[in-house]
Amino acid sequence: MINKQLGITIKSPREMDLMRQAGQIVAKTKLVVKDAIEPGINTKELDVIAEKEIRKLGATPSFKGYKAGGNIPFPSTICVSINDEIVHGIPSNRVINDGDIISVDVGAIVEGYHGDSAFTIGVGSISNDSQLLINSTEKALEKGILEVKSGVRVGDISCAIQGYSEGLGYSVVKQYVGHGIGRELHEEPQIPNYGKKGLGPILSSGMVIAIEPMLTIGKSDTMLLDDGWTVATADGSLSAHFEETVAITSSGSEILTQVK
Repeated sequence: MINKQLGITIKSPREMDLMRQAGQIVAKTKLVVKDAIEPGINTKELDVIAEKEIRKLGATPSFKGYKAGGNIPFPSTICVSINDEIVHGIPSNRVINDGDIISVDVGAIVEGYHGDSAFTIGVGSISNDSQLLINSTEKALEKGILEVKSGVRVGDISCAIQGYSEGLGYSVVKQYVGHGIGRELHEEPQIPNYGKKGLGPILSSGMVIAIEPMLTIGKSDTMLLDDGWTVATADGSLSAHFEETVAITSSGSEILTQVK
């Protein structure tokens, strides 16, 4: 069913169930990847681990082969972004070192429906500033999710994330935003991490959205690296990224990408 607001899709009970299944596979895969992150492993090895888990659980990777805006197809199962890289890092032979912070984005498809989630984690011994950035970005996501229920506007989510994050002195990345999700990985509506309360599309039961704050210690300006996918901070400052797929229900909201 298509809502009249900007082509936003309303999921049927069967569609919602498939998205729950996809979300649970994403959640379990995140845990497996998180357990594998340690100094000395390379990001391609993490990608192999993730793809094996997704397929073992009966899904297919959302990102592998994905094309956006004329880019070359994304070549890997997960996105792995390190330190100043914000999103869309391509797994490679790059070795993870003690003190790095790693953002991992995972997507899976079950019978045509997607789940999408991301986390950032420190490797070994990290700086206090790095840990505070990670904690604050995760908390910003929680603040956004707390706003989610039928009848609120997208701007209510955006405002909550921006207000909390900037109140702590972080910059909110504005060029990349959250999104609706369903049969397509990226659907309407866009879910910016900045905005004004009371503005934007109205949420209603049956919608599913991916909320994903991206914060930096420095400025919010970004740059696209030569691989055509990896996005990094323009000033080289550290960045963190958290994301959950969230369904709007008759009683509030349901996080589909947390292990139940």
